[in-house]
Amino acid sequence: MVLALNDLIGGQVHLMFPTAATVAPHVKSGRLRALAVTGAQPSVLAPALPTVSQSGVPGYEAEVTHGMFAPAGTPAPIVTKLNEEIVRTLGRTDVRERFLNAGIEAVGSTPDALAARMKSEMVKLGKMIRDAGIRAD
Repeated sequence: MVLALNDLIGGQVHLMFPTAATVAPHVKSGRLRALAVTGAQPSVLAPALPTVSQSGVPGYEAEVTHGMFAPAGTPAPIVTKLNEEIVRTLGRTDVRERFLNAGIEAVGSTPDALAARMKSEMVKLGKMIRDAGIRAD
């Protein structure tokens, strides 16, 4: 990522899809120009930027999803309690601000919502890999 970012800043490449956290300082300094966000909705990190879909690639959506995981078989009451505490913590103003300052939109959800998102992404990416004929060597 660092080498690609250096090449972008240096003009050797003309476009990159980095995370907001990676490029935020360079956009703020004027060394890079943000063109669009890759999510389905505009970002609170850059509300003036359109989405890629709004910019002429209908249906485009690519977001990085991070989650918290516990070992398989963890009792449901423990998973529920962990989830409640994580969501509560992510909802605190000071925590949200720290994430936003790092270029991250932190969103608390449920274990079922995270599992559904992961399954959906695996189906979407699996189709893309098959359609493109990508093979591991």
